Amino acid sequence: MSSSTRVKLPTEWKDDERMNFLFSDFKESRDVNTTDWDSKMDFWTALVLQSCRDRTRVCLSLHDLNKTFRRKERSPMGLATVIQSLSRCGKLQRESEFAANVDCGWLSWGVGLLLVKPLKWTFSSLLGSNSVPLEESFVVIELVKEKAAEVLDIYWSSEHASRSILSFEELCTLTSSVCADENTLCMALLQLQRDKQVMVSLHQGDKIVKFCQAGQGRVSTVNHLEIGVYQLQRSEKLLEERLDKLSLEADKYKEEARLLLQEGKKAQALRCLRGRKRGEKRADGLFGQLESIRGILDRIAQSQTDEKVLQAYQAGVASLRFSLKDVTLQRAESLVDQIQELCDKQDDVNQTISGAVTCADEDMDELEEELKLLLDESKPHPEVPTEHLPNVPGDDLLDFLPAVPQSDLNVSTKQLEEELKLLTL
Repeated sequence: MSSSTRVKLPTEWKDDERMNFLFSDFKESRDVNTTDWDSKMDFWTALVLQSCRDRTRVCLSLHDLNKTFRRKERSPMGLATVIQSLSRCGKLQRESEFAANVDCGWLSWGVGLLLVKPLKWTFSSLLGSNSVPLEESFVVIELVKEKAAEVLDIYWSSEHASRSILSFEELCTLTSSVCADENTLCMALLQLQRDKQVMVSLHQGDKIVKFCQAGQGRVSTVNHLEIGVYQLQRSEKLLEERLDKLSLEADKYKEEARLLLQEGKKAQALRCLRGRKRGEKRADGLFGQLESIRGILDRIAQSQTDEKVLQAYQAGVASLRFSLKDVTLQRAESLVDQIQELCDKQDDVNQTISGAVTCADEDMDELEEELKLLLDESKPHPEVPTEHLPNVPGDDLLDFLPAVPQSDLNVSTKQLEEELKLLTL
């Protein structure tokens, strides 16, 4: 099997008895043995679709499948029936029919899609006949949708996302990691154009692709401004490439002049230096042109930003005007007066309520005081002693007091410190 190394094969592939059955042709009618028919159809349907996914292809042909699934010098005999079945259920579609639903501008590309090749059969004849042309190409609808989403994701995550228009060559380079060939990319772009996510057209013989921008539900038609920006960007790229080339030539002239001078060939070294000077002069002129183009692109980008800001201002003014449609100065003053009146009314109510609570508190204090007096009156009085009290000394009272000390009151500091020490202990 020539292509088996790139396709993950099932474990049944090594079972000769099972594979002899699967490689045999389908019966003329499914009703003869529905179990065998369905088993064989399910096997080849899953394997055909998986093989396309493994090879990152979105198209297939009977000739391609015969080569891919060749085993022991044999090719499966029922693949034409499998293609018919997948076409009936809408999983496959002829390339020509797939492209017919998109703008005819694609047909003028001539990118080898076999879209303009006269066909000897029609889709209706396919459904009613067991004959499927070997070279006829079919699109796997499920896979082409997946590939279209991958292409769109790569564009949005790349440095080119700020550019709405890319050349077809730039897009081929950008999507080389997910599109195995140019045919796969074209099918993905056809799907994106059908989904209104890209617009493909020709400009001065160049194939250009315009992508839907952020915030847009669908891509818009290419306008003159976008064409002008695209041309400026192309010119910028060409000038950058030309400057890089002149820089390399200048370095080459300089190195040659050094070698010639070492060999004593002064005249030839001078010619090399003159060539280097001419190249530098051309580079200065090209650099001036490049700066002019970059200045124009910057002004265009700034103008687009200003336009978006103005649009935002306009939207904001419109929203503010709508929100203030029923608001007038008289109405605002009336509402403020009403709010003030209600606040004053609330203050009066609060003051009245707080006054009533204060009076109630005062009445409660009086009642508690009266209750306290009643409790005091109800307590028994202490008995007054009736026995004779001791005689109180009269004038001789001083005689009963202790004598006043006559010692010196002047105590030394040392004594006080000793006493303090004792107190501390």
